[in-house]
Amino acid sequence: MIYLDHNATTPVDALVLEAMLPYFTHKYGNAASTAHRFGWVAADAVALARERVAMLLNCEPNEITFTSGATESINLALKGVFEVYQTKGKHIVTVATEHKAVLDVCESLERRGAQVTYLPVDLTGLIDWADLEKAITPETILVCIMMANNETGVIQPIEAIGRLCKERGVLFMSDITQAVGKLPVDVQALGIDIAPLSAHKMYGPKGVGALYLRRRGPRVKLTPMIEGGGHENGLRSGTLNVPGIVGLGMSAELAHQQQNMYYNRTLRIRQILEKALLALPQASLNGHPTQRLPNTTNISFGGIRSGGLLKSLSNTVAVSSGSACTSALMEPSYVLKAMGVPDELAYNSIRFSLGKDNTEVEIIEVTTLVQQLLESLRNG
Repeated sequence: MIYLDHNATTPVDALVLEAMLPYFTHKYGNAASTAHRFGWVAADAVALARERVAMLLNCEPNEITFTSGATESINLALKGVFEVYQTKGKHIVTVATEHKAVLDVCESLERRGAQVTYLPVDLTGLIDWADLEKAITPETILVCIMMANNETGVIQPIEAIGRLCKERGVLFMSDITQAVGKLPVDVQALGIDIAPLSAHKMYGPKGVGALYLRRRGPRVKLTPMIEGGGHENGLRSGTLNVPGIVGLGMSAELAHQQQNMYYNRTLRIRQILEKALLALPQASLNGHPTQRLPNTTNISFGGIRSGGLLKSLSNTVAVSSGSACTSALMEPSYVLKAMGVPDELAYNSIRFSLGKDNTEVEIIEVTTLVQQLLESLRNG
């Protein structure tokens, strides 16, 4: 089976697994146990992982907090910022196409008194700069805009947004979950103050992630969500997932080493995929033509329902629909709807997200199969 759903999750790299295995068996110490060698070994492993994640993001190791993944990091960041800074203001700016983890937390905060502005996007998935400038007010405490969209791969102008937030004295949070490992993510150069990420999006294990929090210029303060022991500088209590953290650290190390290779390889085969699929009748690209992740393409196929094509592909090719299944009813992707994609095409969208091990042979096989299935579905 050909796997083209890497934005959903990636396989654990063999080197990542190799690094993790000892911490399940003979290196099983608790990193908080400081009285003996088992604890010291675990603590050293966590410290190395923290250094590796920090190197990937160009930040200090003490600016990295380990969590269970991007969703927890997003919850900790948004709720923690709101708790601490609401005496200054209760206004948050985000985007209608953010990940549901951000949108759902923002809705929760609105019930607690927050005012949230949801910026619209254009047909390419980009925000309007004038909308952002207008949205920031003296009451704004946080701007939250993801670096790269998980459905379309569209990349927002993060560096410019970071500069604007700095000028306005507003914290800037960017969800880098889909971007990290695929693009250079330098939090200093980009002006990012807060950034969540997950290991399993970059060939690491599921159930572990991190949150970057700037400590100088400005120092970001948060109220913790989980208390009970003061782990992770008091921000996230609980026994550390040492094997998972080791895996995250190794995946960050490999991402740092392989970034250019990954970008060039996935972009090349994505271009082959797009050229073939967009040549098919009634096929159209969703998202910016160039300002996109190298591995991601979201295409609508007119005249059929994505469910039919997905079902036909399901035993041979792993891809995702732009639609979400809720209560057994197919609903158009909220991301594509926010971009102004008509419902008919939003229903018929498929996301292809490539990985570092996909080959040109596989891509040719997929495009041939899609063409055959489309002809069959339209003629049937």
